[in-house]
Amino acid sequence: MERLRQLIKEALSNPPKKDDCNCGCHSCDNVGNPGVVLNESIAKPIILTENLQYHVQNKLPLTENTFRYGSQSFLDLWSEARYLYVREIIHVNEDDKSILEETSLGEYGIYEGKKVPLDLPMIGDEVTCPKCSHSWEITPEDDEPMLCHNCGYNVELGVFDIDAFKNWKRLNEAKKKEKKKNPPLGKPKRGGSKKFYVYVKNPKTKKIKKVSFGDTSGLSAKINNPEARRAFAARHDCKNKKDKTKASYWSCRLPRYAKLLGLKSSFSGFW
Repeated sequence: MERLRQLIKEALSNPPKKDDCNCGCHSCDNVGNPGVVLNESIAKPIILTENLQYHVQNKLPLTENTFRYGSQSFLDLWSEARYLYVREIIHVNEDDKSILEETSLGEYGIYEGKKVPLDLPMIGDEVTCPKCSHSWEITPEDDEPMLCHNCGYNVELGVFDIDAFKNWKRLNEAKKKEKKKNPPLGKPKRGGSKKFYVYVKNPKTKKIKKVSFGDTSGLSAKINNPEARRAFAARHDCKNKKDKTKASYWSCRLPRYAKLLGLKSSFSGFW
């Protein structure tokens, strides 16, 4: 145990390294790595949570985790993976590498007084209650996103949750009174006019910004069509879109989040 503590201490004291390896293994002996691989010369599996150990044992990419998209377990997995990745304790494939290096997925920020997940593309979608046919929009601002706002039926669990419904109504009334007393300035409409939205931290101001992006004409993203992808990339100059606070950055990188968002995709990588 003492030897393990020493190994972990040495690993955490090493600064993150950068190289030209495209697969994230830093040696290219593992080119084509399909998922997460533990660098056992630095640390043993015991330091990993059970969830990340599962990915290591089965060599599964982080983008293929089984947690509900946006759930606490989902975000914790990415947070843990980033912490270990920058210290070279784990190696990942190219898709996971791009997300771990370019984004803050798994971290949080404060947006208009609310704790929100950063760099987590979300679909402005609606849920319809099978019991009373009431519809509402899913947003991270909602304390009970899967609880029917009309009858208290939990769509995710398939049961009526009256206690949670009463608590939601109480909190909702308090929010309405607060908004009436102190109306928010410049607050984007929930869902807005775009299909997707994401909260990002401006690296210069350190403030959290909500970025809406995606098609507004009802057309689907043709991420499995090579010709459509090339045309999109050329039209939007994707290779030069590197500002996370702009909608174009996220539109160009939508394929990287295809599996996470539940979109049908048969390829990985950039447009």
